[in-house]
Amino acid sequence: MRKFAIAGAVASLAITAVAANTTSTSAAETIQCEPGETYVMNVMVSSHPYWVPVYQGFKQAAAAFGCETIFSGTPDYDITKQIASFEQDLVKSPAGILLHPMQADPFIQPIDQAVDGGTPVVTFAADSPNSKRSSYITSDNLAEAKFAAEEIVKQLGDSAEYAVLENPGQSNHDLRVTAFISYMEDNYPDMKLVGRQATNQDSNAAYRATASILQANPNLGALWIPEAGSAEGAVSAVIEAGASPLVIHADITPTTLEHIKAGNIHMALSPNQGMQGFLGFLATFFAVHSEVFDPFNDYKVSGYTPFQLPFADNGFAVITKANAESFDLNKYMEGRDPN
Repeated sequence: MRKFAIAGAVASLAITAVAANTTSTSAAETIQCEPGETYVMNVMVSSHPYWVPVYQGFKQAAAAFGCETIFSGTPDYDITKQIASFEQDLVKSPAGILLHPMQADPFIQPIDQAVDGGTPVVTFAADSPNSKRSSYITSDNLAEAKFAAEEIVKQLGDSAEYAVLENPGQSNHDLRVTAFISYMEDNYPDMKLVGRQATNQDSNAAYRATASILQANPNLGALWIPEAGSAEGAVSAVIEAGASPLVIHADITPTTLEHIKAGNIHMALSPNQGMQGFLGFLATFFAVHSEVFDPFNDYKVSGYTPFQLPFADNGFAVITKANAESFDLNKYMEGRDPN
């Protein structure tokens, strides 16, 4: 498990800000939500199991401040539909929105309009860095890529063949792939990239792409995949072909977890999803309630939100057969309200 330091820093910052507040309002009143104050978490492919523990962390943080939450987004992998769902959320006048933008640039204008209209926006897992979002919460995609590369070399040596699947256009997935390839080229030049296919989180496309790569490269040693949906299809193709490349992917789903338990997938590198949602709420809440914080800078004359986290690392977990039971989503959700 990757260690995580930013949460303590955020908590300390919140405590210090409240202690430093010189108004007559009590600390409890200062950092509590007003009745009906609501925060939205908006995502794409809303039925994906990845969001479940993220939203649980979001809700747990909200409950600590007496706030209400809404889970929103679109069931489709469609940027136009996600932007439409985001704009529909704004009609409800939420206090703030935690957003996973499917693509960075198309969301610049919608985010900027929301912020200019008084609704702070924080991004998580994927970013829109040129927008007016106040914070970005994610795992360190560069660290994930480096870890995956080093693990492959550790298992196979430094002169094997490898391939990658990818999801072009989503910032975190792009970085996981490009950083992985660059790290291999810079540090292990005898590692040979023999396949690179766009599968776009489609398990069927990943099945076909992996089958093709395996047929063309019978000595394939490893496969790196930036998300779990494609990993589901890829591992099916590997099993059907009777091949044995080392499969490592980012994120986790119940299906890939079962493959890890069975030994079909070597490991998954999964962001600490609950911490991602918990930190995401804190960043959104304090962007709304920035009156508790008076930093030593020019925010009053510049007009920007004083509570800024340009990048907060929520850490990532290394999931193997040895610790897979700790990531059973059904067990985690026993007795929990999914809504």
